Amino acid sequence: MTVSGRFVALLALGIIPVVLLGAHEGTAYLALGGWIVLCVLLGLLDLLLAASPRRVILERRLPARVRLGAEAVSELLVTNTGTRTIRGGLRDAWEPSAGLDRPRRPLTVPPGERRRITGTLTPWRRGERRVAEVTIRAWGPLGLWGRQATLSAPGAVRVLPPFAARKHLPSRLARLRELDGMTSVQLRGQGTEFDSLREYVRGDDVRSIDWRATARRHDPTSGSGARVMVRTWRPERDRRVILVIDTARTSAARIENEPRIDTAFESALLLAALASRAGDRVDLLAYDRTVRGRVQGATGGDLLARMVDVMAGLEPALIEMDWTAVPTQVAGITSQRSLVVLLTSIEAPGASRGLLSVLPQLAKKHTVVVASVTDPETIRATGQRANRDGVYRAAAAERSLLDVARVTAAIQRSGADVVTGSPADLPPALSDRYLALKAAGRL
Repeated sequence: MTVSGRFVALLALGIIPVVLLGAHEGTAYLALGGWIVLCVLLGLLDLLLAASPRRVILERRLPARVRLGAEAVSELLVTNTGTRTIRGGLRDAWEPSAGLDRPRRPLTVPPGERRRITGTLTPWRRGERRVAEVTIRAWGPLGLWGRQATLSAPGAVRVLPPFAARKHLPSRLARLRELDGMTSVQLRGQGTEFDSLREYVRGDDVRSIDWRATARRHDPTSGSGARVMVRTWRPERDRRVILVIDTARTSAARIENEPRIDTAFESALLLAALASRAGDRVDLLAYDRTVRGRVQGATGGDLLARMVDVMAGLEPALIEMDWTAVPTQVAGITSQRSLVVLLTSIEAPGASRGLLSVLPQLAKKHTVVVASVTDPETIRATGQRANRDGVYRAAAAERSLLDVARVTAAIQRSGADVVTGSPADLPPALSDRYLALKAAGRL
């Protein structure tokens, strides 16, 4: 049961006889008591005439998935199976991070009819955004007292990473097509495969001449000279790209209002989309001390769908990363030479000791790239020296940059490449490094 503001106002009117009959306290209090009894009786009558909210059947219609920051339509169907009209309100108890535009709605449902309550969800957090209950309040005809019930109406929407970096994909695909066209005339080397035969032109390397093909094309009866054929090569396809995302405590740090792990997701999605278009196979591993997510064997359009579905539920774990187990995890995915991309953070040498200890083992068998997001605010702080506080901040920023430079140099000495950038720059920078490695035949 619930009471309305109208009932409270009605009770407040009982103060009038007390004021008017102030000289006759007995009569005034008697009149006040009679007024209160009358109000309660009216409230009870109103409650008896109110429709029962428990005679309601609820049904939800929700999209299965929505990207972070996008809008989704939530439909709640309310069916009145009772004999009285429900007049009141409804509260849809979504999680605040689901971003429901209007949780409270007025509700009027005649007996035997159904009403559709439509809302807009704009979630601002990844993962499963859930709703479990709906509260319905039905007022009586006088609007004094009402009945209220909380009914079960479970529902969930899976919020996927936004993949804002997909805007860089068309330009990188154009560069990939150019790369395929340019590398068909390069010499054979590691990471290349046979492409086609063509006639020899001045300037071609004589080591590319295919004498058997030349002999087959030679016609002694034609009277013309032999047409020398040369082989052309292109970057080898069907290579392996393994993306390892660090989900330990350092991935929870926010840079430009975005967690590091979200930047890692954007970088991994863009690189996976590019590599799959290039004909390479992509595997994903999210790891700290246990495997938090894995995508293997997916190709084509199914690859990104499975990746974003796994990423949706990943959150940083407040534990240290176990780098010693990463080579074993990579070996469990493939035994052939691959491009291993480690999406992590490179900070002080002490914090990066575990990463540095396993890089020689990985780089001995694979091509390794370490991708890390940098804070543009740190770079800006090095130039802000207008006062004493600014000088101290600049000194701390310079110290931080020197630590990153030391770790970067140590990674490169271990045989791995390093890619750094701001949250907006890291995804395209990592894709550019992939294209450069592919053009150099290092995959």
